[in-house]
Amino acid sequence: MKNSVKTLDQESLHRLAIRYVERYATSRKKLADYLNRKIREREWQDADPPAIEQLIERFVAQGYIDDALYAQNKASALTRRGYGTRRVSHALYQAGISEADGREAFQISEANKWVAADKFARKRKIGPYAESQQDTDKCRKQLQAFLRAGHDFDLANRFVFAKPGEEITVEE
Repeated sequence: MKNSVKTLDQESLHRLAIRYVERYATSRKKLADYLNRKIREREWQDADPPAIEQLIERFVAQGYIDDALYAQNKASALTRRGYGTRRVSHALYQAGISEADGREAFQISEANKWVAADKFARKRKIGPYAESQQDTDKCRKQLQAFLRAGHDFDLANRFVFAKPGEEITVEE
């Protein structure tokens, strides 16, 4: 049996793009990466090169893609899951979000950094949420986990070295 791969033309590329933005919240870069990957996986049929940028610009004009809104939603979701501002910034960078589009998203994660750190500590049973006082090696590992999650050192340090049951208050 012959393994046939459907070739792509501009119309089928457009259909792929429509299907992708229907299913996923996306940024310009993520859609471009997806379409380029599909072109690599299949053969390009048309004589003209694929017009990916024009397709993306048309989607932006139609409101299918909004990098600023994507950035805000991504920042809110990551913050709710307990990730810090550095992790949010890294995720936005990977999604190809410009600094201008990501400004409000960064403000969201910065404003909620305390809530995110508390959520992370609660989820991992760190510091005030631990069942017993941890030894220094365990605290070091917990601090590293906090830092990998994108929290700043001072905030992570306050949570990790808090005694179980201790109440930590927000510093202004």
